[in-house]
Amino acid sequence: MQNKLVIYNSLSRQKEIFEPLHPPFAGMYVCGPTVYSDAHLGHARPAITFDVLYRYLRHLGYKVRYVRNITDVGHLENDADEGEDKIEKRARLENLEPMEVVQNYMNTYHRNMDELNTLRPSIEPRASGHIIEQQEFIKLLLEKGYAYEVNGSVYFDVLEYNKKYKYGKLSGRVLEELQANTRALEGQDEKRNPFDFALWKKATPEHLMRWPSPWSDGYPGWHLECSTMSIKYLGEVFDIHGGGMDLLFPHHECEIAQSAGALGHESVRYWMHNNMITINGQKMARSLGNFILLDQLFSGDHPMLEQAYSPMTIRFFILQAHYRSTVDFSNEALIAAGKGLQKLFNGIATLEKLKPSDKSTVDVEGLAVRCYEAINDDLNTPVVLSHLFEAVRYINSAKDESESLDEAGIESLKNLFNTFVFDILGLSDESAEGGDEKLTGDLMDIIISLRQDARSRKDFGTSDKIRDELKKAGVMIKDRKDGVEWERE
Repeated sequence: MQNKLVIYNSLSRQKEIFEPLHPPFAGMYVCGPTVYSDAHLGHARPAITFDVLYRYLRHLGYKVRYVRNITDVGHLENDADEGEDKIEKRARLENLEPMEVVQNYMNTYHRNMDELNTLRPSIEPRASGHIIEQQEFIKLLLEKGYAYEVNGSVYFDVLEYNKKYKYGKLSGRVLEELQANTRALEGQDEKRNPFDFALWKKATPEHLMRWPSPWSDGYPGWHLECSTMSIKYLGEVFDIHGGGMDLLFPHHECEIAQSAGALGHESVRYWMHNNMITINGQKMARSLGNFILLDQLFSGDHPMLEQAYSPMTIRFFILQAHYRSTVDFSNEALIAAGKGLQKLFNGIATLEKLKPSDKSTVDVEGLAVRCYEAINDDLNTPVVLSHLFEAVRYINSAKDESESLDEAGIESLKNLFNTFVFDILGLSDESAEGGDEKLTGDLMDIIISLRQDARSRKDFGTSDKIRDELKKAGVMIKDRKDGVEWERE
């Protein structure tokens, strides 16, 4: 079966067939975190979205170079050109060196991403490790006339760029409207226009992170690192650039302008953006103070949480919605996600125990085709999951003997789950990890034996109490003609 992946290109605002520039190679750049605090639920969404894309491209046979940056300098408060560097501010608060802050939070970010079962990128460059490359990029923009230096700082000239190119094509912002709705801000009057953005900033005396340059001792602007590092590691034209919807403007818009201004052409062929996670309809963000750290989710230690939620529950929760739609946080939604995840793995466990019939009444191949159709349709993971739950229903029906599965059908279903549940969606059965599964099984065998002894003595009170207490603990037991079975709810 030939799979043609179709993805929504934010630039063209339509779905397009993915055709890499240099098959079988594919290049993908994704904006990573600014590491000045622990990762929160909002950080999980782009990580999981582009992990699925990375996994699926590899499944299709592409040799993927996946680049995800770490921002460790230049990201100022309010994503603006003035104010304190977010990492420096944290360093002052914690009385640490800025790079100590970076290392601490980069370590916890990696640990959280590992817990969510996201694959590490091929290359993870840091902005501070590419100061020379960024300075060379600025020189090129100055030579082309798309940048200007003033008082030791260098700014991108948006109006000059707009004479030849169209600024705002990605976000749909109209420059004339930006001109009408912006005003000179205090401390930014050295700019020719308020919407010009910094390529290099002269460091104030109290600024900790600084590097020598032809213009001043200073530091690069936030937008510059991604243009510089994506081109360095993926070439002047590459396939996919991903990130959150909140980066579309100004960050990605500025990237387009920088790259086109320096190179004479755009660098990115497909722009992809995941939507936001919201709380009560409002974007989850550290700046808004409504965020929940991933460690808090995993431990349950947050006033908004009714319980702890496992990493796989969080991953499943995110995959239940299409990546371009918003997802609203609630305890109810996460609890439902946990139950759905358990139902999926209960079905997989049941499949392992099924005895094959002589013939099959289930169209497993049709299920597989529909799963591929869904994932090829712009990574439609909720539809993929719906087909996988259809497979679970068939398995349970085969167990109850209302449907039948032959040996080939059982093997095909196993391949279907291995491909989509584990390889592409990146889900894992947490209950089977850590070496506790055998112990759990042994204990359940003892409990069921004690209950059977009670039933044989006609002590139905004890028998029912064991069943009811297990149910409270999230374990269902079922009495069948061929014995007793148990499963997690």
